[in-house]
Amino acid sequence: MNHLDSVSARQQNGALGVSTISFTVCFAVWTIFSIIGLQIKQDLGLSDTAFGLLVATPILTGSVSRIFLGIWTDQYGGRLVYTIVMLATSGAVFLLSTVETYSMMLVAALGVGLAGGSFAVGIAYVSRWFERDRQGTALGIFGMGNVGAAVTNFGAPFLLVAVGWQQTAVIYSIILFCTAILFFLLTKEDPATRQRKQNGEKPNSAWMELEPLRKLQVWRFALYYFFVFGAFVALALWLPRYYVGVYGLDIVTAGMLAAAYALPGSIFRALGGWLSDKFGARAVMYATFVAAVVICFLLSYPATEYSVAGIEGPIDFSIVISLPVFVTLTVFLGFFMSLGKAAVYKHIPVYYPENVGAVGGLVGMIGGLGGFILPISFGIMNDFIGVWTSCFMLLFALVSIALIWMHFTIRRMERAKIGALGQLPELPEMVDIHQPHHNVGPHRAPAATS
Repeated sequence: MNHLDSVSARQQNGALGVSTISFTVCFAVWTIFSIIGLQIKQDLGLSDTAFGLLVATPILTGSVSRIFLGIWTDQYGGRLVYTIVMLATSGAVFLLSTVETYSMMLVAALGVGLAGGSFAVGIAYVSRWFERDRQGTALGIFGMGNVGAAVTNFGAPFLLVAVGWQQTAVIYSIILFCTAILFFLLTKEDPATRQRKQNGEKPNSAWMELEPLRKLQVWRFALYYFFVFGAFVALALWLPRYYVGVYGLDIVTAGMLAAAYALPGSIFRALGGWLSDKFGARAVMYATFVAAVVICFLLSYPATEYSVAGIEGPIDFSIVISLPVFVTLTVFLGFFMSLGKAAVYKHIPVYYPENVGAVGGLVGMIGGLGGFILPISFGIMNDFIGVWTSCFMLLFALVSIALIWMHFTIRRMERAKIGALGQLPELPEMVDIHQPHHNVGPHRAPAATS
């Protein structure tokens, strides 16, 4: 009997709703340094490089931990693992409020980063509540929890001004602790884990969970996610600093404008899942990368002053991106990133239904490492190059490489038009080339093969 046969729509929606809310809180905690880090930078007199390391440290833990948390979720179930992760993180956030030195803040930040690892847990937990042709939409809705970055960018500045950064951390800790308790009380074991326990089956070993990671297409998705998610997190952390430094805004205004970027980068992820279900993830990825190339190019152009030798003397003019134009471009960038994030994760539960945690964890880990590496890179480039828009120059290079690599790979597969039956294509959207006997519409994913 299929493990979803006895699951009602109410149970599915309940699991999805509670998981999404919990992930929103976790993501808000994960990006807390984007706001309180500005006050810490001022208090300790940190350089941009040291500031970049501070805001990126939680991203490192949240990234590396995803693969292990994903495996444990496959083995022991998401309800238990999710609860433990939130409780452990709440303790780390409270510890943060008690430290005073930069080195100890980095240690506490490592614990705070566990909040980011909750993504791999939630992806595996939610996917097992839904049928294959609804998983793209369900996981897109769950991914809307990225809006937690906007919650922090919008709300934390007011807390920071009112009670200071230490008490802001305490409030975050209490909220996360309460969320963990409510999650455990309001959710049930996912159907697959429950059926496995009822049948007396033992969970797969960690080595068996890691077996799919030998496939190249898993790493390909991971590299795409490095940009669509890693760069999203990096900019959510970096933009408050950018607004303060470039446009001279106060922290509250800078936080609100950064939230304007993070909000569409989160809430439209459900749309990305629906579009991937309907039109295919390849089309969504093309739209994401093409739009991002254009936007990052525009944002990377530094403010420039020109002097032209005119007939009656020098003619001076300048090219600069005004604040309204900059905000608009970042909002559009966040929107397309949200579509791309959903497209990457569309196919993982289709091809690896028994290893969603491990595969999703690896993809999430690589993407999260982008959120760790990029803020540090932004700070280093600021200190050594001295151009504010250098962060967007780096993003332009990254997304250009991703687009070119994806396009030529697909073209090469189209020219070959061959493939051993029973083997996964390097891109799931090319399954009709590799498996011509399948007649699959654009809205329906093919059955998984091994």
